[in-house]
Amino acid sequence: MKVVGVRDFRDHATRYLAGTEPVAVSNRGNVVGFYIPLQRDHQQTQRALKQLGVKVQQLLSETGMTEDELAQLFRLRGSVD
Repeated sequence: MKVVGVRDFRDHATRYLAGTEPVAVSNRGNVVGFYIPLQRDHQQTQRALKQLGVKVQQLLSETGMTEDELAQLFRLRGSVD
């Protein structure tokens, strides 16, 4: 996954939005968001999002973590790279 700064993402947004590669957007070395291009198949996208939601709920149930704790793991992961 390509990591780009906020300014670069803003300045070249049309290029990133037209691309097919996921992009992590960072601010001062910390990932603050992701751009993940979607397939043109709306039904496939909806199925994938539903499956993601199910998997997240399973993870939370199995580990006892809260959504905030899970989000914190992603924030910590972004600061390591």
